[in-house]
Amino acid sequence: MRKLPVVLVAALLLTAGNLFAIDSNTNDPTKELAIQISHLLEDNFFVINDHDLTANVLFTLNKDMEIVVISVDSEDEVLERFVKSRLNYQAVDIEAAEEGKMYTVPVRIKG
Repeated sequence: MRKLPVVLVAALLLTAGNLFAIDSNTNDPTKELAIQISHLLEDNFFVINDHDLTANVLFTLNKDMEIVVISVDSEDEVLERFVKSRLNYQAVDIEAAEEGKMYTVPVRIKG
């Protein structure tokens, strides 16, 4: 009975170690794109009372590595227009990204 907690802790540590190893070895362009998009959407002037504004942005990259917004899925039309105006044809610096591939990035403006 005493060995069960030790085995569970060992399994947890082994699993956590594997997750961190997998995460650091992959070169996921979506994460890098999300970071660059968050910088492009900074300095907004939204007045949000009690809830966050959220959207899912579907976009691709053209041959010049510029974002081409395909759609913004949001219930807030103002957020939709804001995201499109801030992101369309903004250049990103991602080596692992592919031209023409569709990417989806969630966007949240905190209230």
